[in-house]
Amino acid sequence: MLSFDETAFLQKSRSTVALRPQIEALVDRLTTKGIRNVLLVGAGGTFAAVWPYEHLAHRFSTLPVRSAIAAELITSGDASLGEGTVAVFTSVSGTTDDALRAVEYCKAHGALTIGFTGYAESPLASMVDEALISEPEAWPFDVQLLLFTTRLLSNRGEFSGYEKFADELAAIPEIMVQVARQADAPASDFALKHKDTNYHFLSGTGNLWGFTYLYSMCILEEMQWLHTTRVHGAEFFHGSLELIQEDTSLLLFRGEDETRPLMDRVVDFANKYSHNVTVVDTADYPLEGISPEFRGLLSPLVADTAASRISKHLEKQRDHSLDLRRYYRVVEY
Repeated sequence: MLSFDETAFLQKSRSTVALRPQIEALVDRLTTKGIRNVLLVGAGGTFAAVWPYEHLAHRFSTLPVRSAIAAELITSGDASLGEGTVAVFTSVSGTTDDALRAVEYCKAHGALTIGFTGYAESPLASMVDEALISEPEAWPFDVQLLLFTTRLLSNRGEFSGYEKFADELAAIPEIMVQVARQADAPASDFALKHKDTNYHFLSGTGNLWGFTYLYSMCILEEMQWLHTTRVHGAEFFHGSLELIQEDTSLLLFRGEDETRPLMDRVVDFANKYSHNVTVVDTADYPLEGISPEFRGLLSPLVADTAASRISKHLEKQRDHSLDLRRYYRVVEY
């Protein structure tokens, strides 16, 4: 596959699964001590990437869990922040300035801070109260956040089948390699067809809304300098549908949680009024070894793996490096 190092991919993925004992021990200690609320704090892609786990908590738990933009949290504050708050941070490099300032802010207000990152010597790892380290550049953080969230809810009696689910996650590295292989040919076709397309309309729902936002802003806009519109599938019919024309490129992410019917409506409408519809449907992937009742929880990881193939093929077809930036970490702002 184009720009896919299977050995490195497996090594990074296995390092996230290997954190299970540490995550379980940490969550068990926190549960015993008592948790009043949880903040999932991020910036840019890491902010969007925690939305599925806020969504998961809202579906199953009475524990207050919310996502927060690091810079806004510092500026606006949060009345719920204090003793008994657990603030969770994710950062691949462990150097994101907004996240680091938010760690300081949360600690100053009495929260216990947890950091998932790939670098043990990074500023984030040294600043948080509890650091859980995977292999460098291990992205995304879905396995870690799934283990953390489901263990926490399981301890509260709000998620059943945790041990079975966590056991099945051990096969995720190999499963995601198969997802990448299956997604590669359609991704190549998409990139060839759309190498000159400058505008894409993206939509998703439920635990795929965060990834939809992330792929629109952090990949197509930041890494490919393409124009996009992104809208939650439940809001699609409240304004944004007026932008759809017969040549509009729509990239639609359809998952397997309870919001799937909302995306069915969007897909049906899109196919009626545009001939440029691409659907990334997590149900198309076998995910052998994952029980049916858990498949929906993995939709963000499946979508990320499949769409990463689109990214690599766009990079080639458009001759535009995914590492090229005009402003981000290039100029002062």
